[in-house]
Amino acid sequence: MEPLISFKKVIKRFKNATVLKDISFDVLEGEIFGLIGASGAGKTTLLRCLIGFYEVTEGNILFKNEDITKNLKEIRRIFGFTTQDNCFYEELTCKENLKYFGKLYRVPNETIKTNTERLLKMVELWDARDQIASNISGGMQRRLDLACSLIHNPQILILDEPTTGLDPMLRKEMWKLIEKINSMGITIIISSHLLEEMEQICTKVAMIKDGKILVKGTPDELKSLYSKNEEIHLETYPGDYKKIVDRAIKIGIPISYVRQEGHKVVLYVSKAERALHEIIHILEDMNESLLDIDVNKPSLNEVFEAFTNRK
Repeated sequence: MEPLISFKKVIKRFKNATVLKDISFDVLEGEIFGLIGASGAGKTTLLRCLIGFYEVTEGNILFKNEDITKNLKEIRRIFGFTTQDNCFYEELTCKENLKYFGKLYRVPNETIKTNTERLLKMVELWDARDQIASNISGGMQRRLDLACSLIHNPQILILDEPTTGLDPMLRKEMWKLIEKINSMGITIIISSHLLEEMEQICTKVAMIKDGKILVKGTPDELKSLYSKNEEIHLETYPGDYKKIVDRAIKIGIPISYVRQEGHKVVLYVSKAERALHEIIHILEDMNESLLDIDVNKPSLNEVFEAFTNRK
């Protein structure tokens, strides 16, 4: 499958500071591609190079194998962009904002009218269409920003920290909306520091530190790179975990690491299925009641910490 977007050895310098260093990666059509990195890692600079806000110092950015780094007209047609800060005009109503951005993108009047109704209904702002943007809630304002960025039917939507300032419930609603937009055939590129949420939504991620791509791939691929172990989350009663672990090690279960997590113990093992079989027998022998058990890979957050902490 040919990439929709390709970064080819992209470098960005500001005077003597090199902010992006030899960035190369591909985004396929229909993906939700995540950029993960701490503040100052270069995520926003990378996105601004993609939309032509910054000119790259070296390298190329390709759209369907065509260099678009200097074609601002094509960039405006292809991309919708939502920043960390609201881009709409607070003194305009929701409907007026979409009309304004439609005019800015030179969208035909009839299309603006059709898209405005469709988008405001999609982001659940149709009933607030005539309200002044400054008077609606923070969550509604983030959804208005999304609608404005989609008014010209872009092929790719770029979201820079789309859930900034939202509480957990509103963040959940925003991620559902992003998935809905993606299901309409729009490729999405997201930057965020909320790794647990990115893990649930992204088809691929790239981890960035100091302007460099550390590693990229699907969340599962990155977790496999970090650790061949799986986690067994175990909760028992009365919960003599030290004795359980000692017995497990004694009979040869390959436990590489153990940590306590509240009322549970987490065992890191290379072959969880085999280990589980043996652990169940140990619990029966010790008259331990099994309350809860779960098996999974280490989280994307653990992977990010592991890679960024490497010397």
